[in-house]
Amino acid sequence: MKVIETNLPGCVVIEPAVHGDDRGFFYEAWNAERFAAHGLPDRFVQSNVSSSTRGVLRGLHYQWPNPQGKLVSLLEGEVYDVAVDIRRGSPHFGRWTAVLLSAGNKRHLWIPEGFAHGFAVLSERAVFNYLCTAPFDREADASIRWNDATLAVDWPISTPILSAKDERAPWLEDVAPERLPIYTP
Repeated sequence: MKVIETNLPGCVVIEPAVHGDDRGFFYEAWNAERFAAHGLPDRFVQSNVSSSTRGVLRGLHYQWPNPQGKLVSLLEGEVYDVAVDIRRGSPHFGRWTAVLLSAGNKRHLWIPEGFAHGFAVLSERAVFNYLCTAPFDREADASIRWNDATLAVDWPISTPILSAKDERAPWLEDVAPERLPIYTP
């Protein structure tokens, strides 16, 4: 397993050791001991799978209170995956990082608690896998507008297919401070 730092401290790309031949491949998607050795979570409480078609953009989603850390990867297809630091008081507040995740590259992205997350589907279909450090909490569910100019995420699609929730998401400046995660060094 190889851990690669991104330009956003705390968010890392994980490249598993892939063993393959003409029959197929095998890799360890998560191992508590190996992850803990790299300072990554060694416990997840929820696993989610979603499927989306080309042009769909989901995000930017987060939970507060009761934040979720997410280990994300693709089982099928390709996405442009984005994490944004929205923790009040963070020296990196409002900064984002993006990674191309695909079933082909088998990369994972670790998104710590307190970050917003979103992705745009680049393939005909994408099947997305999430391991979460906290269960989904409908009352804590929140989002920020995908095209917020203060964040200036460089999305690879300009007219995405959005859910009603994502179309109505507030701009970051309109989110009440108590509805944003708190940075703790």
